[in-house]
Parts: sequence; structure tokens; C-alpha cells
Amino acid sequence: MTYDDAITALSKDAVKLVKNHQTIGLGSGRSATAFVKSLSSLVKKKKYNIKCVPTSLQIKLEAEKGNLHLIDTVLDKIDIVFDGADQIDKGKNLIKGGGGALLRENILINAAKKVVIMADDSKFVTNFDRSVPVEVHPLARNTVTKNISKISGKPKIRILDRGYPFITENGNIILDCNFGVIKKPKLLREKIKNISGVLEVGIFTRKPDIIYKARSDGKFDVIK
Repeated sequence: MTYDDAITALSKDAVKLVKNHQTIGLGSGRSATAFVKSLSSLVKKKKYNIKCVPTSLQIKLEAEKGNLHLIDTVLDKIDIVFDGADQIDKGKNLIKGGGGALLRENILINAAKKVVIMADDSKFVTNFDRSVPVEVHPLARNTVTKNISKISGKPKIRILDRGYPFITENGNIILDCNFGVIKKPKLLREKIKNISGVLEVGIFTRKPDIIYKARSDGKFDVIK
């Protein structure tokens, strides 16, 4: 049994939270992909009338394969969002943005009545210790880089394998910023957000309502 087995199992459990006529936010990444497959099966079986708001082209293509009803407009209210995370700390804060969809993901999470996060147990830490993705307008790259350095960060522009800068679906760049161990994520988020040219920070302080933790033995835990 593997993490993939656990993620498949938890996605089948998480989809039980979906009700007919809801608007669902679909996050990005491996867990979200597994969830979309389970959601597609549920909709087909029960003939549910639901609307889905994808956070990235990757998840949009997966949802199209499953014939889910997609809408591009972000509504005032999302009934429930299903998403993954790059890290989850002891306070249930999240680091997201490894796939570059942090701006849209944050919009959906803050618009949602309920947030469900799905991640394997390697993503759970006491304090954040990985780089923080920061979405930046290209014109502000140099000034944001300097200002992040002033608050003890080490920013590095995200580069694709081909050597080109990673460009988000919003036409922006990502700076992956190393701050070492982060003990005050909310304060750090506020400092970064206050820098002109920063559009979104990959530290999410909205606490999930439910967290699914995938285990390497193929099973999963539910944290509420």
C-alpha cells in the first residue's frame, strides 16, 4: 500500500461531503486530481447538478475529462473547496502555491463556506520550513526581490526546466522565498503582502474545516 492508495481512498470518502446543487471549488495537485475523478463518478452515478470552479488549467482539463460542469466566474459564495497543501503547520496554517495557482486558490478558499484539505503525512510540520511562493507582477520583480531580502527572505525566481521563467495563468511570476523556519506565519504573510507589486502570498491562514491526512500504509486520518 502507498500514499497513492491512501489518496484514492480519502478522495472517495471526501466526495461524500458533496450535495446536489452545490458550487464546488477544485484545487490543484495530486490530491485534487484524485478527488476530481471521484467527483466525476459521483455526479454520473447520482446525476447531481453541481457547478465547479477550477483553480488551474491542470485541474480544469481533468474536470473536463470527467464531464463536470465548469464555470469560470468566481462567485460570491463557494459551498465547499477541496484542495491540497504543500505544508500544514501545527496551527493548521497552510503553505500553497507549489503549482503556481495560489492567487486563484486563495480567492476560492476565502469565498468558501467550508474548506477541505487533502495531503499526505509528509506535509505536516510543527513550523513551516519550506520556501514560500509569492506571486509578483513582472514589473515589480526587482523591487519585490529587494524588499523581501530586507525582511530576511531569500527570493529566487521560479524557472521552468527549459530555462524560462514560470508564468502564472494570471501573467505573473513566482518568487520562491526561503525564510528558514517560520514561527509566525500570519505576521510574515502581512509583511510580504504589504510590499508593492506582491499579488498573493502562499501562506494561507484560513483554517480548514476538515483535513484528510494520507498515510504511507494506504490508510488515512480525518482531522476536524
